[in-house]
Amino acid sequence: MGSKGLMPTFAAQNTMWNKILSYLYLRKSQPAEQRPGFNLRMMHGINRISLFIFLFAIIVLLLRWLF
Repeated sequence: MGSKGLMPTFAAQNTMWNKILSYLYLRKSQPAEQRPGFNLRMMHGINRISLFIFLFAIIVLLLRWLF
């Protein structure tokens, strides 16, 4: 059996990063006329803030554990 099933291809990894960047709005995925409504944008904004706080806390915990 080859290694095809074990490691994703570069194209699949590239797609994964594109989805992450588009979720974080570092890269726009939709034209302005197709954007969701205000409530949905606020919900995604709050989710984005909580994700950044969570990642920051994980980094702080790792730094405290290492040093």
